[in-house]
Amino acid sequence: MSKITKEHFGEFDGKEIFRFTLVNAKGNSVSVINYGGTITSWIINDENNGIKNIVVGFDTLQQYLDDTAYFGCIAGRYANRIANGHFSINGTNYVLACNDGKNHLHGGNRGFNKKAWDALVIEKEYPVLSLNYFSRDGEEGYPGNLKVTAEFSYTDDDELIIGYSAETDKPTPVNLTSHCYFNLSGDMNSPVLDHLLQINADNYTPLNEEQIPTGELIPVEETEFDFRELTAIKDKLETAAEEYDHNFVLNKNGTAFSFAALLAGPSGQPQMSVFTTEPGLQLYTGNLLDGSCKNRDGKVINKYAALCLETQHFPDSPNQPDFPSTIVMPGKKYFSKTVYKVTSE
Repeated sequence: MSKITKEHFGEFDGKEIFRFTLVNAKGNSVSVINYGGTITSWIINDENNGIKNIVVGFDTLQQYLDDTAYFGCIAGRYANRIANGHFSINGTNYVLACNDGKNHLHGGNRGFNKKAWDALVIEKEYPVLSLNYFSRDGEEGYPGNLKVTAEFSYTDDDELIIGYSAETDKPTPVNLTSHCYFNLSGDMNSPVLDHLLQINADNYTPLNEEQIPTGELIPVEETEFDFRELTAIKDKLETAAEEYDHNFVLNKNGTAFSFAALLAGPSGQPQMSVFTTEPGLQLYTGNLLDGSCKNRDGKVINKYAALCLETQHFPDSPNQPDFPSTIVMPGKKYFSKTVYKVTSE
């Protein structure tokens, strides 16, 4: 029987932080804290591969308070970059906090990843952890009071389901994602470049020298961005300037919720499939991980220790009129859903 357990994890901004563990009938589990909506562990136990914790995570709140790599958190109010920290809506200019050179990244200096969320467990067939945050008008420069909900559930088929919803009283950009770092081998000393990856994308959004999209959609065919077939990441990386931090334009084929990606461990197992309502997927190969912190098992987290598959709208969409809009209007609810499903043979 599926359940959610709750234990004290610390205190932040006068609020108690809890670690909620979503356990399915197999005994596999996902743990989430209400600081930043952060996924701290995902434990899989199967007969062939043993027990593995397939995400980077820490055992203390202080490590998350000190974190600058967005380990496991919800990124928002706008995940990814906004050029020069500004955008306009209906002729009104808005200036955001610039925390990535002269650009805005993942919601600013104190984005949703650095907030204490209110938590509620909803009893259903698969219990739901509902996290709620109220982002005030002007926070990090964004317009509008925004009510945000993130819901986590975990099925007996090892599907981690994350649903985001938001409502605003002023037009505002919203782009939410989970910045979870995966290594399906469970060994953060085993480079994730040995993993196999498939991304359901015929195009990607090229970047300028400041990691901002040029506004073009470029075919992946005959480039290092062609992951349409399951491929070893290291085989592509040799021609990709030794790193990926790029948005892929997912093939939707008229379907709102669809297959986005497949990640497989070095031996081809286990596998993790990603499905989403979002139009884009950011592949980040842990390029900036520098060994300055340690995983829960004491192993140093070095470059390429893990990767992110961030379902999202495209970077800098508020300044790119040809990209799908991220502007949420009063009276219109923002919603997105992503499922990560782990299987093993």
